[in-house]
Amino acid sequence: MARPAPSLFDNSTARPLADRLRPRVLADVVGQDHVLAAEAPIGRMVAAKRLASLILWGPPGCGKTTIARLLADATGLYFEPVSAVASGVAEMRKIFEAANARRATGQSTLLFVDEIHRFNRAQQDVLLPYVEDGTVTLVGATTENPSFELNGALLSRCQVLVLNRLDEAALELLLKSAEKTYERPLPLDADARAALKAMADGDGRYLLVMAEEIFSLPAGKILNSAQLAEFVQRRRPLYDKAQESHYNLISALHKSLRGSDCDAALYWFSRMLAGGEDPRYIARRLTRFASEDIGMADPQALQIAVAAWETYERLGSPEGELAIAQLVIYLATAPKSNAAYVAIGAAMRSAKQYGSLMPPKHILNAPTKLMKEIGYGEGYEYDHDTEEGFSGGNYFPDEMKREQFYTPVERGFEREIKKRLDYWAELRKKKRQS
Repeated sequence: MARPAPSLFDNSTARPLADRLRPRVLADVVGQDHVLAAEAPIGRMVAAKRLASLILWGPPGCGKTTIARLLADATGLYFEPVSAVASGVAEMRKIFEAANARRATGQSTLLFVDEIHRFNRAQQDVLLPYVEDGTVTLVGATTENPSFELNGALLSRCQVLVLNRLDEAALELLLKSAEKTYERPLPLDADARAALKAMADGDGRYLLVMAEEIFSLPAGKILNSAQLAEFVQRRRPLYDKAQESHYNLISALHKSLRGSDCDAALYWFSRMLAGGEDPRYIARRLTRFASEDIGMADPQALQIAVAAWETYERLGSPEGELAIAQLVIYLATAPKSNAAYVAIGAAMRSAKQYGSLMPPKHILNAPTKLMKEIGYGEGYEYDHDTEEGFSGGNYFPDEMKREQFYTPVERGFEREIKKRLDYWAELRKKKRQS
């Protein structure tokens, strides 16, 4: 669809480039074909002229606001935008009153709530009856996981659509549109152009803001990658320590370590540092990993984890981060076993199951005459006095049969532990038979 001729009073060059290139129809939106194509969810709704309430979940700069505005145009709805940051319950009630008035005249309303995850539970509850009775068709935009941020009642009335961060091809289309607007190529060499798209980190709006700055350079100057890095403030990767990305990245690091993928683990570790994560938090999680996922397969892992943590505390950033990087490498390449983790879980379940059973009397000390008389310490065999240094006595409560909680794996140091346990099990069997 051709764009309308500009008004004589419209100074379009004064508008930001991202605004000038804002799509006019849904077909112009790049990078979101999985929801916008003819056979995709939004494509089908637009074709049927029946729009369901939606939650658009995606990273910044992927087109959430644009899609909502164009949806209203495509389906003939009145577009009512509000910000969850600035709108309270009283303001929302006024909006619903106006929507009801429009509805009486046959005009339906698309209520667009930007950053809907910032609405508290009470504010979200206010939306429910108006979404339920069709007073408004809700389109909410969020960068956060709706499962965590929106209440179940609201989610059940909406379809959640996941929008993608813009890939390299989509970002390239935006740059070409910018070049068409300026009627000249972006003054970057090939490597710098690739670096610019990497800096954008999937955010189309941010890419166009940077491109606009680069177009302001004197004509004839072509930047290489190093010059681009000096000209443009390098963007910190998207990472919110209080939100889902925080948990996603630590999960990726933990599972890469568990899978013994050293390079992937280093990558996720670096992503967390680049995002501003506190190295102490990472050190704490790595220490947990050393105990939970390596355990007795390499008992030294826990010592190295604590040493790396202490080294960071003494050196600080950035020098201390190298010690944590060494720890990542050690943990990724160490033999893995969760046998100790499984063992304590099984032991805890038995402890709860059997309650307050007394230890067998033969392993109890008898410091008083009464205790000796009732059998404390009777029949106890001192292990060091035996030939093998192992008496084979029973140390479980008399009312409880022997259980095996710990089953070492055939990896790392646990292979040696298994040999010892098997040896003692055989000795215990022989002593009971004799």
